[in-house]
Amino acid sequence: MLTVVGVILALWLIFGIVIPAVFATLKFLLVFALIALAVVAVITVVGKMSR
Repeated sequence: MLTVVGVILALWLIFGIVIPAVFATLKFLLVFALIALAVVAVITVVGKMSR
């Protein structure tokens, strides 16, 4: 009985907390990378136009 409860708790922990946390972290890093890419592109364009 306790084994079944433990397995259910472990599955709830994995699917309820761990996987959403991983996806939230990846989404944050993707947005951060896109912002950094835009900043680098703007700096590059401004640098080439000022010459």
